[in-house]
Amino acid sequence: MIKKIAIGADHAGFEYKQKLIEELSKDGYEFVDCGTDSAESVDYPVFADKVCECVNSKSVDTGILICGTGIGMSMAANKNKGIRAAVCGDLTSAEFTRLHNDANVLCMGARIIPFDLAVQIARKYLTTDFMGGKHQRRIDMFSNK
Repeated sequence: MIKKIAIGADHAGFEYKQKLIEELSKDGYEFVDCGTDSAESVDYPVFADKVCECVNSKSVDTGILICGTGIGMSMAANKNKGIRAAVCGDLTSAEFTRLHNDANVLCMGARIIPFDLAVQIARKYLTTDFMGGKHQRRIDMFSNK
């Protein structure tokens, strides 16, 4: 069960990060805020790496990254060994990235989706469990490279 989340954003995702922490804390989730701390321009890979370090150290259960599109954060996060980051912009993707792919980092784009949808996507991601079985075999095929 997911309870503790590392969350990070660049300048484009800063506002969503702050609001997501506030909204999802109401559901009982705890957060490790990996920055950024303002809307001033920053380099997103720095914050992707901070969240991934928390996920890989197992000090949190999962991570959430937010930038303008979610794409940059996803690309930066997936360069970290052991990370399976997925950009999600709809509820079905959020469900299946956990159900079939056992994603451990959710990426979203603040310039792509409205905030209310970001909350729904995060909740779907956080409440969906990995199915395992044949899906674990497939993850193992690319996780060991």
